[in-house]
Amino acid sequence: MKPLTIHTCKLTDDQASALKVALLARHWKPRDMPYARFAFESDKTNIVFYESGKLVVQGKGTQEFVEFVLEPEILQQAKLGYETILNPDLLLPRIGVDESGKGDFFGPLCIAGVYVNEQVIAAWKEAGIRDSKNISSDNKISDLAELIRQTPGCVVDSVVVGNEAYNRLYTKMRSVNTLLAWGHARVIENLMGKRYQMNPPPVKAISDQFAASKSVIEKALMTQGKEIQLVQRHKAEEDIAVAAASILARDAFVKGLAKLEKDFALKLPKGASAAVDAAAKHFVAERGAGELQRVSKLHFRTALRAQGLPEPPKTEWRKSKS
Repeated sequence: MKPLTIHTCKLTDDQASALKVALLARHWKPRDMPYARFAFESDKTNIVFYESGKLVVQGKGTQEFVEFVLEPEILQQAKLGYETILNPDLLLPRIGVDESGKGDFFGPLCIAGVYVNEQVIAAWKEAGIRDSKNISSDNKISDLAELIRQTPGCVVDSVVVGNEAYNRLYTKMRSVNTLLAWGHARVIENLMGKRYQMNPPPVKAISDQFAASKSVIEKALMTQGKEIQLVQRHKAEEDIAVAAASILARDAFVKGLAKLEKDFALKLPKGASAAVDAAAKHFVAERGAGELQRVSKLHFRTALRAQGLPEPPKTEWRKSKS
């Protein structure tokens, strides 16, 4: 396992004072940093304690400092390297589900699911599996996606909703969240149909909570999907199973968008921005408004702007009373 090179945590005032004394006693060199209460450096490690109460330890000596100074002397607890002992749920066999392409005007909506068990999690310890939003390189996404698919014991599934199908479904459902719930439910259902490949069987399925009500996905599940506990929570990508699913979904989206660019011989940028608006207008000028449904999500305001159509007034969002 690669040694830790960065670590962050919160300190109380008393803990911060104790840390400063410990660093001075070890003859660490003080340095000036913006917004820092204090900062020190050694030959291998930099330490900054910010006014917000956040401590950042960075450098080659991070792991050694956390294990032998920060945790035993200041925090008076041992967590580093003991995460799975302190939280056994991290090793439970489970399914993670995530999507990509929801906020992209061009390209498909892709939902992926990944089953992991203790052996799979151990195999990924040094792989850098994390939320795809924190991976900027499409090549890195592709490499990690291939690693996930090839990991013994890992079971995967995905649903790719092409733009024409997406626009038909949106016209019928009239809600992105309902469409997402349908996609998440299909992936869970498909994976539950592959339970014979999973050892041991999954105890739960985890996904991000993208709707106000957790029942949105539950209502979309069919028979097999209802046999497993569904856990929905914010920042679900912090779970390695969901992070792996986010990588597979992003890989499918990137490849789907690249195929559209090849088929139409036009550059189709990711996301929703001024560059996307310009590309959409260029697409309509080259191919006509009728073809826009084949490459984009028509409920985006970008589609109206690309066709020179008026945009409806934006409605102010208000939290519903309950």
